[in-house]
Amino acid sequence: MSTMTTPLVDYDEAVARFDPVIGIEVHVELGTATKMFDAAPTGFGADPNTQVTPVSLGLPGALPALNGRAVEYAIRIGLALNCEIAPLCRFARKNYFYPDVPKNFQTSQYDEPIAFDGWVDVELEDGEVVRVEIERAHMEEDAGKNTHVGGSTGRIHGAEYSLVDYNRAGIPLVEIVTRPITGVGARAPEVARAYVQTLRDLFRALDVSEARMERGNVRADVNVSLRATPDAPLGTRTETKNVNSFRSVERAVRYEVSRQAAVLDDGRSVVQETRHWHEDTGVTTAGRVKSDAEDYRYFPEPDLVPVAPSREWVEEIRATLPEMPAARRRRLQGEWGYADAEMRDVVNAGAVELIEATIAAGAAPAAARKWWMGELARAAKDRAVELAELPVTPSQIAGLQALVDSGRVNDKLARQVLAGVLAGEGTPEEVVTARGLEVVSDDGALLAAVDEALAAQPDVVAKIRGGNLGPVGAIIGAVMKATRGQADAGRVRELVLERVQDA
Repeated sequence: MSTMTTPLVDYDEAVARFDPVIGIEVHVELGTATKMFDAAPTGFGADPNTQVTPVSLGLPGALPALNGRAVEYAIRIGLALNCEIAPLCRFARKNYFYPDVPKNFQTSQYDEPIAFDGWVDVELEDGEVVRVEIERAHMEEDAGKNTHVGGSTGRIHGAEYSLVDYNRAGIPLVEIVTRPITGVGARAPEVARAYVQTLRDLFRALDVSEARMERGNVRADVNVSLRATPDAPLGTRTETKNVNSFRSVERAVRYEVSRQAAVLDDGRSVVQETRHWHEDTGVTTAGRVKSDAEDYRYFPEPDLVPVAPSREWVEEIRATLPEMPAARRRRLQGEWGYADAEMRDVVNAGAVELIEATIAAGAAPAAARKWWMGELARAAKDRAVELAELPVTPSQIAGLQALVDSGRVNDKLARQVLAGVLAGEGTPEEVVTARGLEVVSDDGALLAAVDEALAAQPDVVAKIRGGNLGPVGAIIGAVMKATRGQADAGRVRELVLERVQDA
């Protein structure tokens, strides 16, 4: 196990001298009601060790029974990734000892996965499309969860004791393994991030998982290696385990490229090992020397019959597949009339669903984009949260725009209304009432403010009367200031011109 530390090579320098190759293994927890091989429930957040059966706990004599819905979900994922679906496949025992695997083996698939030989197109932020080839997508069960108590790192080293929760043990998983992703050069971190995000969106569209990375529904193992040139043999890879955010996937690739370049520059060899990602420091550290397949002593699971999905069933599932996220985005872009760059910004901001819901609630596409990509994007950045985490709903944004469209508030007042909504003061309508933000359109009140402004600026009045309408803005500005921005600027202009002509 490598424990030596090495100063990093600057990333740009590293990719100028080495060709990075990446491979990604994504695990997705399937959203079934029960576990892969028993009837224990799968709900999130239950008290430890309350969602278990003898099968979950690996007790002697407990026999597994395959979850048919999990098989269906696995086929849905395979079809969406353009994979071949195996007419016959089987489970195997992957043997290794770890406390969160109560049977001392994981029931998985080895040389006979349910789906294989697929691909998915991944769009980067600037619109470039990279095709990622899928080697396999196979079914397996999740492990339990270890909690290491005491110490400063939350890891086993330095902990006073460890606890194991088997609620997660046996939850259905599909693991999707890419072939080596080559030819992307310096963009390897972006490709890795975009690929995982593409899969997350796909899982949600297929309705096979909540795909919430913060809950561990989707986890990525990121493989990185370096070679001297694109024509050289693949280098020795490391596997950074259980990275659970898009940003961390990108950062982990960048770090490993820089670290491995430094190791090679130092005349040493990269060790084939698993590595741990540290979110707080943005570094990886050595885990265990990476096992090869033979080390797991795979052999067919004797307690489960082979899985043989009929061609008719596979085609029935194919017929139920929803519109894929990329096709859906293209359709929405056409319906909304957004330019390519505008739609890319919306996608990159994670705002597609928010804007779609805002439009469905009654706002025009241009107005919905203006709010989510303008004021709300700034608010999210200031709060260091995602757009969807802001305390405002699409229906509230549509309601805010309706107030603007009806003339009850202008753009300036609408921004104040939005600030009130974000501060938890209620709906846009409630904020308008509570703060008294409605546009003043009563001619009586406006005329008083107009007359006061005209009296204060007689030289401006003379210019307007002489046919120079440019200074009208000065009078309007004075009226808006006097009314705290609540005047109807268009009506103020009309009244100013009427007053000057009548004088």
